[in-house]
Amino acid sequence: MLRLAKPPPGLLRRVLEDQRSQPLSYPEVGATAGTLPPGYHHDRFQTDLGPDDGGRFERAGRAILDWVPQRGAGIGVFPDVPVQPDMTMVLTIRLPVAGWAVAPARVVYVLDEPARAGFAYGTLPAHPERGEEAFLVTRGAGRVVFQVIAFSQPSLLLARLGAPVARAFQVRTITSYLRAMEDAVG
Repeated sequence: MLRLAKPPPGLLRRVLEDQRSQPLSYPEVGATAGTLPPGYHHDRFQTDLGPDDGGRFERAGRAILDWVPQRGAGIGVFPDVPVQPDMTMVLTIRLPVAGWAVAPARVVYVLDEPARAGFAYGTLPAHPERGEEAFLVTRGAGRVVFQVIAFSQPSLLLARLGAPVARAFQVRTITSYLRAMEDAVG
């Protein structure tokens, strides 16, 4: 759903209620935890957050669940609560030229393991894209690393028509996620 003006809370509530009972808009649910499916753009970005000391891994895990990467990229999250398993949310994304994207999604898995933490969300039918995006922090070899793993393809006609611009915007957004986590944890 695309809008010219910033979407008001009442609209976000209606979109959330409408999309809450909808199935995910793609069949490969959970694929960011393994092999990414063919037919989509694949993204694997990462940044080293520093040595695994002073609670860095734990801080990074909390930051991911508090939507720090999204907020750092200028993305709004409704409702404004930490990530929870199976939660449905609406992301509001300011578009590069003009307007806003209203992008409903659902958490498809949450990880809370000794060496990995994070979550992934998948798109719902009213989202302008189809696919899944994972935000993970890992520890190993004395380092803490933040990763974004995603697969996506345009869903809405306008997103398909503007695919090169949409793709460049996606990459810029992912880069913003990385910087936000570096700032939050470093």
